[in-house]
Amino acid sequence: MPRITNKVVIGLKAVLIIWCIKEDILEKLTIEGHWAYGEYNFISILDFDNSRELEEFKEKLRHLIGDEKFKVYLVKYEAKNGIDLNDISNDFTVKMKHKL
Repeated sequence: MPRITNKVVIGLKAVLIIWCIKEDILEKLTIEGHWAYGEYNFISILDFDNSRELEEFKEKLRHLIGDEKFKVYLVKYEAKNGIDLNDISNDFTVKMKHKL
């Protein structure tokens, strides 16, 4: 019998684009990504456990580089109920996906 909890797990996937950033500032963020469109532009795909984690990351970016130098595009939103997916087959997996 699958274990069921009241917890809902929410996952977010986002694309981060930063422009006019130097490597020494980018190193403070400790994120992986790629330089794009020239020497000072950066792109990354990020995963967050929930929207609060995403907002905290964006706030850290605002303090570090300013409001006008980055954009975060939410590209995937996923929620799963509290069923332990290791205990059940894929036929009973519960997923909700919403693409923006």
